Amino acid sequence: MNNILSITPAKYLQGEVSLPGDKSISHRAIILASIAEGTSVIKGIQRGRDCLATLNILRMMGVEAKEKGDDLVIHGKGGVGLKEPRDILDCENSGTTMRLLAGLLSAQNFYSVLTGDSSLRKRPMGRVIEPLKRMGAQIFARGKGRFPPLSIIGTRLQGIDYSSPIPSAQVKTCLLLAGLYAKGNTSVTEKYRSRDHTERMLKFLGADIEVDDLRVRIKGGVSLSGRKIWVPGDISAAAFFIGGAVILKGSKIKVLNVGLNPTRRGFIDILLQMGADIKILNLKKKCGEKIGDIEVQGRNDLKGTLIEGEMIPRLIDEIPMLAVVACFAR
Repeated sequence: MNNILSITPAKYLQGEVSLPGDKSISHRAIILASIAEGTSVIKGIQRGRDCLATLNILRMMGVEAKEKGDDLVIHGKGGVGLKEPRDILDCENSGTTMRLLAGLLSAQNFYSVLTGDSSLRKRPMGRVIEPLKRMGAQIFARGKGRFPPLSIIGTRLQGIDYSSPIPSAQVKTCLLLAGLYAKGNTSVTEKYRSRDHTERMLKFLGADIEVDDLRVRIKGGVSLSGRKIWVPGDISAAAFFIGGAVILKGSKIKVLNVGLNPTRRGFIDILLQMGADIKILNLKKKCGEKIGDIEVQGRNDLKGTLIEGEMIPRLIDEIPMLAVVACFAR
């Protein structure tokens, strides 16, 4: 039997769309709930392989997490409750998992090894290893200390002031997680602001964290408290439906309960600059994140625009879809 998928081009798109939870927020919710005091209920969690890799690794360190309907219930171990894993920790293909957990594991009182599939083992990790070593971390890697697997001997870290040469939410989050355990304050400064889900969730869960323009500072030794965490729909997944609707005249769609964090909605802002008919409805705030519905109507009269500078980090994941839309602009 031939597995053939036939696709017929659409004249327009119509209807309502509900999306899986935001992947970036899901990773952070799983990690922070695991090291918080008490129980967290995560609603709308994304269950893709990358997020499940993060969850499986934390389970290997003693975290109790159970599915309850569509929710994920995590009983946090507190700041010093994680246990040394009995085996190597497999991040599969998730660079987010490896970079974020490198910061967390560097501050624990045990030994651990992070690895991944053949693709992940080819990705350089120097951008997190170098600043973590400045904090006192003991991390060993192959390829002159740049490539996974990462062998980590947990130790007491010292807070630092770090200026990131390239804006990166993963590097920033890695250092904030390490800074949560470090002595003193840890700060990260960027040239442009990368996505700030970590800062928002840390504050929501009780961390002593301050954001001053492009600088983020966290105080070590402050416990987090478990809470109900609501994960909005993933705006990166929404981009495909939104992009399709704006280039097909006669389209009318509504994407429900999408995350509208200012550091992530660059795709929407650029489409508005291009003349797209997009409206934000039912805007609200949950767990520190802006959430709303996006209504799109296709008019087929887009115009070209310039994308540069600080806008790039705000739409980095949506650039391929934006390139498709740009093909239909004047």
